[in-house]
Order: sequence, then C-alpha cells, then structure tokens
Amino acid sequence: MERKIENVKQRASLRDIAAETGVSIATVSRVLNDHVNVAQRTRDLVLQAVERRKQDVVASRTRTVYVRCPYVLTDYFGLIVSSIAEALKLHGLRMLLDAGESGQHSAALRGLTGQADVDGAILILPPEESAELVALSRAGHPFVVVDPRILPLPDIASVSAAHFAGARAVADHLIGLGHRDIAVIAGPEEWLAGDARLAGHRASLAKAGVLLTPDRLRHVEPTVAHGARAAAELLDLEPRPTAIVCFNDKVAVGTLQAARERGLRVPEDLSVAGFDDIDLAEATNPRLTTVRQPLQEMGSIAVTQLMRMLDGHEPEALHIELATTLVVRDSTAAL
Repeated sequence: MERKIENVKQRASLRDIAAETGVSIATVSRVLNDHVNVAQRTRDLVLQAVERRKQDVVASRTRTVYVRCPYVLTDYFGLIVSSIAEALKLHGLRMLLDAGESGQHSAALRGLTGQADVDGAILILPPEESAELVALSRAGHPFVVVDPRILPLPDIASVSAAHFAGARAVADHLIGLGHRDIAVIAGPEEWLAGDARLAGHRASLAKAGVLLTPDRLRHVEPTVAHGARAAAELLDLEPRPTAIVCFNDKVAVGTLQAARERGLRVPEDLSVAGFDDIDLAEATNPRLTTVRQPLQEMGSIAVTQLMRMLDGHEPEALHIELATTLVVRDSTAAL
C-alpha cells in the first residue's frame, strides 16, 4: 500500500513538472533518470523546475530553532526562554528546547550541523569554549548567543546587557550615599559578566578615590548559599564593610541572610545591592536595590537577529548590548 501511494505521488509530481515546462511526462522521467537522448535546453528547463519545487518544499516547511539553555529554568533563565518561545511562535517558528544542567557536559553543538530538521539555534550562556562556537559558525549553521560567557567572537552574533555600566551605576549609588568601605561579591572569574561587572565597580570606586582591596573582594558561584558564605567572611572582618554590592540578586539574598544571622540591620547597619532584578528582589525584606537587566528584550532580539540570518541577511549588528536600569529600593541607605 505504501509503495502504491509513493508511486501515485511520484506520477503527480512528474505531471506537475511536465505541465509547468510544457514537455511530456516521459521526457521529464528521462531527464530525472539521466537519459542521454534529451536536448540540453529541455534538460535545463526540467531541472530548473525541479529545483524550484525543492525550494518551495523547504519554504513551506515550518522552520525549527534549537534553543539551548543548560541551566534550571527559574527566574533569570526562565524569563529569557519564555521570551524566545513567544517570539518564535509569533514568527511561526517551532522551538526545540534543550534545557537543564545535565546539558552542560554534553556535546550538543557538535551534532547540530548534521540535523537537517534544525534551521538555526539560540544558545543561552553557552559553557562551550570559543573553538566550538567558531567551528559551528564556520560550518555555516546560523546561531545567536544570548549572554555570552566569554568575550563575544568577532563573527558570532550575540545579545547581552550592559554589565559594566550597570555595575558602575549601582556602585555610584552607594558612593552617593556616603559609603566608602564597600565590599564586592563578584561572579565567577571566567565569566564575561563577572569581569565586566567587577570592572564597573572598580571604575566607580576609583573615581571616588577608593581602592578595592583583596580582603574586600570575593568571587563566588551566583547562588544564595555561596553568597551567604562569602558575606559571612566579609562581615566577620574588622572593621567590617558598610556596604556590599553583589554579583546578582541571589547572592544579595545570601548576604541578607548572613547579616541577619549577625544581628545586623539592613540598611541601617549595612547596605546591600544586587543585580538582575528578578522577582526575588521584591520578595525580600527589605526589598533589594538592584540593577534591572532587560531579560525579555534579550530573548526577543535574539530571535529577530536569527530571523534575519535565516532569511539570508546579515544581522543588524553582530554584538548588541542592551541598557540596564538602576532600581533603588529599601536595602540601601545613607551612611
């Protein structure tokens, strides 16, 4: 039965090509079977019609975008992925989601070029080394990186937030409140965002004539638990800092915990600031002063960039950096 259906489809296709080119079905068949007794002009005419039909089939197929986020989809990453999903749906594209921390150790990118049903990819904070991203780009596979972990490569499209400017703004805020003994709980040293935010903090402090000394600096994984441990170390110093600026809101929540355990009041005894402005920032007591990242915009712009690439155009800009916003709440106060 399946062979009969296939034969019917094949005859219909031959008939359509014959009707389009004005030659007989038998002639179309001879061209497709590479018979020699067909005039070159007729052969070219038929082959061009076949190629047009192939392109029509590809165009009519729903494009699929592979979205890789090798992290738990809560708060930060969940907002980005949700935005990507909505934007892809709006453009009529299908999303193939690969999420979860187990994916951090997989070789997912190496198999992408061999997947004929995947048209492009959006990679969120990819843990891969630059060589793997370059190899994927050179293989001609369209993709966009959201929040790159490493310095954006020259020929690879990326979307991120203005980490340096945001970090400088929050440090400026603390300095404006009279703080000079400011400690920093920074992110992982190998992360681009960690480097950029720390550089922003340092620039603000230097402008005020303050040197960030090693005893006032900690590098941690961006979690509540790691933030609490780092803050405990800083708050046990003599003299202790009057303010702590944190890599993200989760680290800031850990800092609030460490302060509370030591009987310190925030912001009366200690000012604390975060970064990201996830929902958690408004659920703390006191509510966190932080820096808002445009997470949803990052996702939707990544889709727009990828759409241009899939349509055969260059991205509007290879490296897009979106502005951040200082959000002042209750966890910071004048010294």
